[in-house]
Amino acid sequence: MATYGDRLKSTSINGVKLYNVSSAPNVATWLNPKKKRALRKNPHYMQRVELIQDLKFEDATTRIKATPDGEYLIASGTYPSQVKVYELGQLALKFERHLDSAILDFEILDDDYSKLAFLCADRSINLHAKYGKHHSLRIPRMGRDMAYDKWSCDLLCAASSPDLYRINMEQGRFLSPLSTQSPALNVVSRSNLHGLIACGGEDGAVECFDMRMKSSAGRINAVTHGGDAAAEVTAIEFDDSEGLQVAVGSSAGKVFIYDLRTSAPIQVKDHIYESPILSIKWQRTLNTQEAKLITTDKHIVRIWDPNTGEGMTSIQPREGGINDICVFPGSGLMLLALNSSLIPSYFIPELGPAPKWCSPLENLTEEMEETGQTTIYDNYKFVTKEDLEKLQMTHLIGTSLLKAQLHGYFMNYHLYKNAQAVAESSAYATYQERTKQERLEAERCQRITKKIRLPKVNRDLAATIHNKDDAEEEKKSVEDEGAAKKVSKKKKKPGLSGESFSGGRFDMMFHNPDFQIDPESYEYRVLHPVASSTEQKPSLLDEHFEAVTDDDDDEKSDSDASHGSDDGKPSKKKSKTPKLFVVKNERHAEAFHNSRSLAKEDSLPMGERVKAMEDQRGNFGASKDVKFGPGGSREISFNATRSSTYKEDRDDEDGDMQRKRRRGVQSRGLNEDVVRGGFRGRGGGGRGGSRGRGGRGGGGGRGRR
Repeated sequence: MATYGDRLKSTSINGVKLYNVSSAPNVATWLNPKKKRALRKNPHYMQRVELIQDLKFEDATTRIKATPDGEYLIASGTYPSQVKVYELGQLALKFERHLDSAILDFEILDDDYSKLAFLCADRSINLHAKYGKHHSLRIPRMGRDMAYDKWSCDLLCAASSPDLYRINMEQGRFLSPLSTQSPALNVVSRSNLHGLIACGGEDGAVECFDMRMKSSAGRINAVTHGGDAAAEVTAIEFDDSEGLQVAVGSSAGKVFIYDLRTSAPIQVKDHIYESPILSIKWQRTLNTQEAKLITTDKHIVRIWDPNTGEGMTSIQPREGGINDICVFPGSGLMLLALNSSLIPSYFIPELGPAPKWCSPLENLTEEMEETGQTTIYDNYKFVTKEDLEKLQMTHLIGTSLLKAQLHGYFMNYHLYKNAQAVAESSAYATYQERTKQERLEAERCQRITKKIRLPKVNRDLAATIHNKDDAEEEKKSVEDEGAAKKVSKKKKKPGLSGESFSGGRFDMMFHNPDFQIDPESYEYRVLHPVASSTEQKPSLLDEHFEAVTDDDDDEKSDSDASHGSDDGKPSKKKSKTPKLFVVKNERHAEAFHNSRSLAKEDSLPMGERVKAMEDQRGNFGASKDVKFGPGGSREISFNATRSSTYKEDRDDEDGDMQRKRRRGVQSRGLNEDVVRGGFRGRGGGGRGGSRGRGGRGGGGGRGRR
């Protein structure tokens, strides 16, 4: 046995130690030598134990079995489809063979690997010998399981048909099949003690055959006692020590133990995961007084007592789903075929000793055991606080029935199932309501809907009328027939309907643009005062106003209600008090008057709000005499003096004088090109010229051209 490192991973489940012998990471065969040498620095790789060299497949392992003599291990896997034979005495691979189709199952026909039968996915059965492939034949239906009867040399094949095919290895031909009452067969098993053949069908029945009579010896529905009437039989195994008990596994994840003399199970074990049972093994060792039952599904391997149903331990691999399990007789070593390349091996010293070919494993596990162990609760269900609220079990928090773990609690699985059954007592009513809703939805989907094209004129009014008609039709469809008849007898109220879009009395209202409704008009606002305010400003009312609550009004309404009930009869009329609102401040009042929302402005940071206010002020920002108040108000201060004049007024007066002078020249008929200059002198008159001086008085002047 090749060992590396100095540690082994161990787990304690229910006080039973479980050693993961091959817990090392998988290394690809095509990895270059340089990277393989670099793995020597990886502590996880160096602390590995290889029980058998090259015990792996490229993709996954489908089946794994040990030969009856205990000298060889045979495993099948993918991809490609191949079978490997390992010699346990040498702890190494002996040979491998490739097949044309995927291997569903195989049977060992001899004590060693010399005679093998492979059931493939192409409905073929390949017979192999030591030298290789010997013969190949096909069966009528797709095969699912195989068993070999050593007494008659018959290879029994269960397929997707009610017949159990028989192939005689001595004569080399098909024999007449054994007919069953099941529509199809999933599994077939044979007892090595008394030779009884048991077949499990899709209908949940187990039918037994005696090969001496070639007819059915008995039939029983084996899964109805578990409460799953639609479950199938997926695994069957006889107890070869006494031959009176048989274990049956169902597709619902339950195992039933029957006595061949009774029709009711003596023990029922639930795997909790509700996955089909894949394999059942009876294990008797020197360490246990009674036989142990090893049952396997896709998620977990459970080891438990068939007499009491108490679990001993369990194995839950993390590498992938479980396909098959190989348990060495009389030992505590087992190998798992997973949906991964590695085939892990587990050793349980309390279950049994190590096999002869790896006897040093017992001392190795004690010496190389890790100091830290992981404790796992078995037969417990993990629930969250929300699950406890649904089950109405929150009062158990803090008691011994719930064990706190991470974000939830562990609780006993049987307690969880009982609480779930009580909580789902009203599940039938919920199911009926859900079925009713689904039926209504299906009818609504099958209903022929008429597409209505809305007119261009008064489109909003037409859409409102159309939606109202749809709501009334939906309400009528939900009511029962009696209520529908009562509604149909009532007279239809006059008014607009979907028939008014084309033809009828209100045809012009939806086609003539002169009848277009203007919501902004004065007449429309007068007729719809409340509707216009609520439709146009539904959010502004809540934003700018606050509701007013008056304690006096509440007391008055309470007193009125008490007086109304003095005579012993409750008053049917309810007093409707109008709601009063008050504006928050002047700023909100101005925003509401301008139909503006302040939500965006209030969400800005302080710096941006100040900058926005400065931008709004505009030209008033430079004046120091203007003060801005709340709500957009302005405060202006000035000095009322007579001597104060504005520059703008002086400019206006100068402009008026210029216009008057210009009009005076034109009124006299003078030419502007001739008379350009003024006159200089004391008088007002004088001779004209190009230059001159004027005087203050009204006299003339002199000048020159």
